[in-house]
Amino acid sequence: MRPGHPLQLALGLIVWSLWLVAVYAGLSLGCLLARPDDGLGPATWLNGLLGLFTLLTAAWLFGCAWRLWRAPPPALAARRFVVRVGAAVHLLAALATLFVGLPILTLPPCL
Repeated sequence: MRPGHPLQLALGLIVWSLWLVAVYAGLSLGCLLARPDDGLGPATWLNGLLGLFTLLTAAWLFGCAWRLWRAPPPALAARRFVVRVGAAVHLLAALATLFVGLPILTLPPCL
């Protein structure tokens, strides 16, 4: 997608919200279908998968933010606005992904 496309303004938050739904759905289904041993604490296969998915999503969002920030400035002021705000939204979504994903590292999955 072009850096100046208006969808860039919402894409980061859309990806973040889809990640959030996928993580909580995966957590619920994992606990329902194949509950990990409670004695392992946060070191379970379920936390590992959710943590990997979180890191991949955050890396993709950081990459999108970097690509938008490094894009050559378009000639139109409206496109420049879309590029800069889109980069900020992607960065905010990446940071929110990491912040919300922090409990995966510290809490057992099926409380």
